[in-house]
Amino acid sequence: MSALSQRFSGRTALVTGAGSGIGRAIALRLAGEGAETIILESRAEPGEAVAAEIRASGGVARVIVADVADTTAMRAAFAGIERLHILVNNAGIAHVGNVLDTTPEDFDRVCAVNVKGVYHGLHFGVPRLLASGGGAIVNLASIASKLGLADRFAYGMSKGAVLTMTLSVARDLVGRGVRCNCVCPARVHTPFVDGFLARNYPGREAEMFDKLSVAQPIGRMGRPEEIAALVAFLCSDEAAFITGSAYDIDGGATLLR
Repeated sequence: MSALSQRFSGRTALVTGAGSGIGRAIALRLAGEGAETIILESRAEPGEAVAAEIRASGGVARVIVADVADTTAMRAAFAGIERLHILVNNAGIAHVGNVLDTTPEDFDRVCAVNVKGVYHGLHFGVPRLLASGGGAIVNLASIASKLGLADRFAYGMSKGAVLTMTLSVARDLVGRGVRCNCVCPARVHTPFVDGFLARNYPGREAEMFDKLSVAQPIGRMGRPEEIAALVAFLCSDEAAFITGSAYDIDGGATLLR
């Protein structure tokens, strides 16, 4: 971790859904730059695994187990945090389906995690940021926040909500020392992608992986570490003049629209 700058030294960061994928990469990056990192995960095991990675590299991390969709659990999670300078609302779930085949149960499940979960992070996290003298929020949205993606009805709806929550919080807190931005990735290679291919295309994983990769203009999927680098910048003092912005990080995907 010493190879990175220490621009977050003395600061505490909380990352939801940091037990895998993009969230893990963000937690590792912030910790690698000196942040005391809180990993908020719905299950202890993946959260502790990432915390162990951070500690093994000389960083400081702890785990809070809470379901972002559970109001009581999230209230209790933030009640135990004394200082907070960086909040990353990363936890989210995917769903494939259009308006006809998305069931009410599907819709409610996506809303609970992707919309209410981000609301909980903001509602309970912002008071901690204010009490610490201000700070930075980054929400994980998606290019689906801005584009109509096929068969992503509920997911696109939820990420559109993340975008508008970002704008609202940025507007309301612009004079109180809290910045709020979001990032909008295209397809990123995470364990979720590998699991999706294994479940839906057994024996054809490599073929479908290549197809998903070349579907993006740059010719590959994004890497979690690339998303983490952008998030870290937006959380840093180098981005002190940036709030209420939505950053595409999409390998040129929006160029085709």
